[in-house]
Order: sequence, then C-alpha cells, then structure tokens
Amino acid sequence: MPHTVLVEVPCLEGKAAELLQVLLPALVDTRAFKGCELVEAYIGADNPDLVVLWEKWATQADQEAYLAWRAETGVDLIGPFKAGDPRFVHLMAAD
Repeated sequence: MPHTVLVEVPCLEGKAAELLQVLLPALVDTRAFKGCELVEAYIGADNPDLVVLWEKWATQADQEAYLAWRAETGVDLIGPFKAGDPRFVHLMAAD
C-alpha cells in the first residue's frame, strides 16, 4: 500500500536555508532508495525556520528500511541545524 510521510524539521533561527544546502544533495540517495517514489523539500511560508519534506513511498516498510539505512550510515545531516526533534506525520489516502 502506498505510504506518504510529512517530515517537519524545526531549525535554529536562520538555519533552514543552510540545512537545505546540506540536505538537497543527500536527497539524491533518498530518491534512489528502493520504494521511494517522491521526496520534495520546502521551507515554511509562515515559518522560515521550518524545513518540510514531503515523501511518497511504495510501502511503509520501504520508508522504515530507508530510515534504518540512514541511521546505520551514522551521518547526522540535520543535527547541527535543528532546534528540536523532527516530527513525522504518516498519512493514508482518504480517496
């Protein structure tokens, strides 16, 4: 079943653009990961210190495998920029 995830990353004041400079090249690997159908990055229109990722995966298991892979690689891309823990919102299609 298709799986959509909204990831909200609260950034330190003025650090969202810097995070995107680091994050965008890493999204190449995300897009190539098994089951990734889409990943887009945004900065909050009402909150310029918020980075939002919109992800679509073939299955929730694919997204979970991706997160495990990122954790295993030991590369903390967002740590120096975040003001709090990322929030993951898992969505199911209503239509």
